Amino acid sequence: MKEINKRLIGLVAVIGFSVSSCVDDIRFGNDFLEKAPGGSVTMDTVFNNAEYARQFLTGIYALQYYGLQYSNSSNPPYTHSYWIGKFEALSDLWVTTWTGFSMYGNYYSGTHTAGYGIRADKFDYTRSNVWEAVRYAWLFLEKIEEVPGMDASEKERLKAEAKCLIASRYWDMFRHYGGIPILKGSFSGTDATYEMPRGTVEETVNFMTELLDEAAAVLPWQVGNSANEAGRWTKAGAMGLKTSILLFAASPLFNDNQPYMEGEAATNHNVWYGGYKSELWDRCLTACEDFFRELSARQQFALEQAAGTRPEDYRLAFRKAYYRLTSTEVLHSVRVLTSDSHTSGTYSWWQLQNANGRGYNPTHDYVEMFPWADGTPFDWNKAEQEGLLDEMFIERVNNPADGVVLTRDPRLYETAIVNGLPKSLDWTTGNMSGNVYEIWVGGYDSKQAQTTEHARYATGYTLQKYFLGDNSTREDVHWCYLRLAEVYLNYAEALCQKGQLTEAVRQVDIIRARVGMKGLVESNPGKNLTTDKDALLAEILRERACELGMEDSRFFDMIRYKMKSKFEQPLYMLMITRTDKEGQWFGADKDAGVPWPAFRYEKKRISSPTRVWWTNGFDPKWYLSPFPLGEINKGYGLVQNPGW
Repeated sequence: MKEINKRLIGLVAVIGFSVSSCVDDIRFGNDFLEKAPGGSVTMDTVFNNAEYARQFLTGIYALQYYGLQYSNSSNPPYTHSYWIGKFEALSDLWVTTWTGFSMYGNYYSGTHTAGYGIRADKFDYTRSNVWEAVRYAWLFLEKIEEVPGMDASEKERLKAEAKCLIASRYWDMFRHYGGIPILKGSFSGTDATYEMPRGTVEETVNFMTELLDEAAAVLPWQVGNSANEAGRWTKAGAMGLKTSILLFAASPLFNDNQPYMEGEAATNHNVWYGGYKSELWDRCLTACEDFFRELSARQQFALEQAAGTRPEDYRLAFRKAYYRLTSTEVLHSVRVLTSDSHTSGTYSWWQLQNANGRGYNPTHDYVEMFPWADGTPFDWNKAEQEGLLDEMFIERVNNPADGVVLTRDPRLYETAIVNGLPKSLDWTTGNMSGNVYEIWVGGYDSKQAQTTEHARYATGYTLQKYFLGDNSTREDVHWCYLRLAEVYLNYAEALCQKGQLTEAVRQVDIIRARVGMKGLVESNPGKNLTTDKDALLAEILRERACELGMEDSRFFDMIRYKMKSKFEQPLYMLMITRTDKEGQWFGADKDAGVPWPAFRYEKKRISSPTRVWWTNGFDPKWYLSPFPLGEINKGYGLVQNPGW
């Protein structure tokens, strides 16, 4: 969408001047809202011109959540700075070894407090652009009817987009904090004293979903998948986001017979519903059914499918699903513009991951979640007994010239870089080529990491998802805020929770088929997945981990199911050593028929970095973030989360 692209090159100035011009003493939220009047552009200027009004809304789009790290600035948005890190590094899937991350310094050590400052909290309550976006969107809603030269249908569509922007920003904060103050207008806050009490979980959920319902009734299902059109909120995006909100709300963190911790916020129902309500799962299931009914009628979104049946073809389909802005399954997308370390004027996730050496390493626990290529579960002990560990990533061949055959779930190779994986995957053909990764002790890549990339490969693996090595050098990378695969998995989980296990399996199998794997039941004959709800739920959560790695899913899955034991459980790495002592790299002396290298694979506990939760236990207070003391002390009604 052209206007969305324009926001990346300066139209935010319109919103900055206009809003700061009309705000006096806002004491609620970010300091940005407390600026004194100034600037030559006023609200009257903006909303007396149709193009300026459109640009104002475009500026709000620029304040959306972007889930990749892209800035080391001390200016907003701080949350996405690489100084903080991604909160997925707190899950059981990933570790980061860079001590400069807040994830490492404040969370791994357990020293985080409510008295935090800049670059400390995983999602800062006042420095994540939430309140700016919400206030600006309400201002837009209040002023848009005054705009001349804009027909009624366009005004209704833009108002619906503004409602989605409010709902999505509340959602971004809700999953970190629970119930939050609910603003239903631009809110001046200029009185000497004022109240803005914290909303309950129920009030916050209803506020978000009502906005999305109102927007979905107006918005087009899809605006197009070209790079110029992508980025606007649509009916598909609004309905899809509603399923994610209701899934989180219905989960045990908020929907249980007991709160996760006692305290004033629990008493006020700011952090739970006050008891278990089965109808919350009904509501989530209905939202999913509504979404797929619309999808069936319109057929404008679909999972990306492989062009062939090779593992490489399935890899490419999965890669396109989340990475390509024009993917047929991206329901909502967010972009930013900044400069990479080469000052090329583009954002490059690759530069942050590779050149700065501040990446994320998958745990071996995560890698074991990925099945064999046919869909049957990977079992380390069984593989060891049957002599299959040496083929846990690639099939052994007598001659490297015969090529590499992948043996596991194709999503593994798009999520983690593993030993022996070719370094390039062609975007058109899916063909793998180039040198392969040599991650064994003393291998080329592991030695390079020790000298130039710090602790990359520290777990025997490193990040592939969104990184893609040379495949993504110097590219503008969008953040896939919501995609169709997530909604399928939301639907499967809601069906499972309501006892419709066979239909739940069918939804998961649609996701698995995209990467060429057999169905869940066929692959797990001993698990009784059509009759054992708990067993099926475990498989759905594992599938979410495999499908949605580094897409802000696993950490919140662990949170919403209160997986205390998972947070406390020490994690493992893979130690890889060569046993043939030939000294040849992969692919060396192909013509001479040098045999494939032999390796010993050993699981070892991760000892550096460690997490305080592994030794001292996991305090349930960590399920939700602390509100900053500065906000609590303002006295407008914000109640602190339990334990902080």
